[in-house]
Amino acid sequence: MPRGPIDLSRRCAGCLFPPAECLCPDIRRIPTRTRFLVLRHASEVPRPTNSGRWAALALTRARLVDYAMPGPAPDLSALEEPGTAVLFPSPHAPRLVPPPRQVVVLDATWSQARRMIQRIPALQALPRISLPSGTGVAEPMRRPTVAGGISTLEAMAAALVLLGEPEAGRALASVHGAALERFWRLRRGIAPRCA
Repeated sequence: MPRGPIDLSRRCAGCLFPPAECLCPDIRRIPTRTRFLVLRHASEVPRPTNSGRWAALALTRARLVDYAMPGPAPDLSALEEPGTAVLFPSPHAPRLVPPPRQVVVLDATWSQARRMIQRIPALQALPRISLPSGTGVAEPMRRPTVAGGISTLEAMAAALVLLGEPEAGRALASVHGAALERFWRLRRGIAPRCA
């Protein structure tokens, strides 16, 4: 995809890919037991590589809430619902039994996600879910800002597997695979090294 400002009027309103490479026909709705609240940082909203958007399109029980946007602050009362956990690394993350009913996912760069944890008291109070290392793809769409960093969609797919919903996790991971395929086609046919 070209660098610089993106003309969003020439993009699909759902997936933000150009119409000829629209991802939406390949996104099938995935039912899950777990609800997801994707708290997306304002800087991610216009990015065509924002994978939280695709996850919210795919998962029947996902809600996307934009954070740090101009205007009134979003309603974050859902963070205080019983049975809620946040998907964020922690060396002391407990094994959650029973699994959480709702998982909050911070859709942001690592530094933005850390600041969100620090600035939103309700997030600090939540138990954390940590993923095993080695979950990401060999050639991501965006260079991770930390070693082992993965996209929001990949993290959500891995969380589903960890929480006992492996079929839903695999189905969500296939959305990421389809997005990667389109991304590399848009980069003028450069194939990823993992292919």
